[in-house]
Amino acid sequence: MQTGKLSGKIALVTGASSGIGEATALALAAEGATLAIAARRTERLDDLARRIRETGSTALPIAVDVTDEAQATAMVERVLQEYGRLDILLAVAGVGVAAPFRNTTPEEYRRMVDVNILGLLYPIHAALPSMQRQGAGHIVVVSSGTGRYIHPSVVYSGTKHAVSAMAESLRREIGKDGIRVTCIEPGAVKTEFTQNMRADVRQAVELRLGDMEQLESEDIAAAIQYAVTQPPRVNVNILTLYPTEQA
Repeated sequence: MQTGKLSGKIALVTGASSGIGEATALALAAEGATLAIAARRTERLDDLARRIRETGSTALPIAVDVTDEAQATAMVERVLQEYGRLDILLAVAGVGVAAPFRNTTPEEYRRMVDVNILGLLYPIHAALPSMQRQGAGHIVVVSSGTGRYIHPSVVYSGTKHAVSAMAESLRREIGKDGIRVTCIEPGAVKTEFTQNMRADVRQAVELRLGDMEQLESEDIAAAIQYAVTQPPRVNVNILTLYPTEQA
């Protein structure tokens, strides 16, 4: 069994099948946390669960579409049934099309609103009652640097601006209950993020980034690990991380 700063803590990570979610799940397991890992891609979840177990920690894979309220609620309920509590909720799932609004289809912007906003609200809403009963908990949401320093990609920037605003509002609302809220705002991160974009949008993003050295998922995971291992009296409100070369 792993021992560390998070020994005895139960953490649920959404968007855990790749990128930031995957790296964060492994980082928290290294600190001794018991993990529930959630995403749509079950094969990848099973592989991640195997790697977590190889470190000596416990992992519960849960197939879920966080944009479905019933599924998101059932996900949280399963964690509570399995472990009896939930200490850390990491809402990592997100999608984006970094394109001008005129080039964004209704299907694309509905998807961004569903995943980036509702896919965050549903798990948080389901987890709050148990955290309030515990008198403790930590909610971490992944926004984006574009949510604070607005870029010309209307829907993506808009949804991430909403995430950052909701995180701060939630922190002010539930801090009195002993629950901490942290918002992570990364710049360019080398993940599968652009692979889900249309070819023309992906090419434009890659051209804009050029040969700049982007952040790695592990960099974001280390920031999250820092935030959730602080003493209960410390709330890390916002962490903004950019590649050194990114303006």
